[in-house]
Amino acid sequence: MKKRAGEWLLAAAIVSGLLAGCNDEKEGVQAKQVYTGPILETNNATTLFSDSARLQVRLEAPLEQQFDNGDLVYPKGVKATFYEKDGTTIVNTLVGKYGRYTRATNLYVVRGDVRVRNEVKEQSLATEELFYDRAKARIYTKPEMPVRVQTPTEVLTGKGLEANEDFSRYRIFKPEGVFTVEQDAAARP
Repeated sequence: MKKRAGEWLLAAAIVSGLLAGCNDEKEGVQAKQVYTGPILETNNATTLFSDSARLQVRLEAPLEQQFDNGDLVYPKGVKATFYEKDGTTIVNTLVGKYGRYTRATNLYVVRGDVRVRNEVKEQSLATEELFYDRAKARIYTKPEMPVRVQTPTEVLTGKGLEANEDFSRYRIFKPEGVFTVEQDAAARP
């Protein structure tokens, strides 16, 4: 009988110890963490955009990271090549050290030593950040972003730029520096 009483006391002590350890306070328990990193990584990625089986844009990157929300990040740089309507003639190239595509706004941003070159007109653009709106077929910078455009005959500098995607027509918001102005033949003496 003493043996049974001792077993009961031991069992009661174990149960009370367990119950004492089970309190409502969750000490040391961390909140659930949600993974927000890339869900897919692709090395040497190439993405082709076409219309009616004609190549429009070729996007290349050493590393492409895709996220759960559809956004894409190019942490090791990105190059976009724009083609004529024939799908074979290169019109323009855009290169940067970092790129990001935001699906919600359908907008690309390219940063870090951004270079745009129109092969046909032999003109180039240099800046640090550029946006590419594929739906509107335009490239642009923020109004305060310094830009440098070089043509075969001159170098233009200023702040802010807007252009069509092939960089054949552009506008600098706040031009700076010295510019050459051609006079109209009728206005000459």
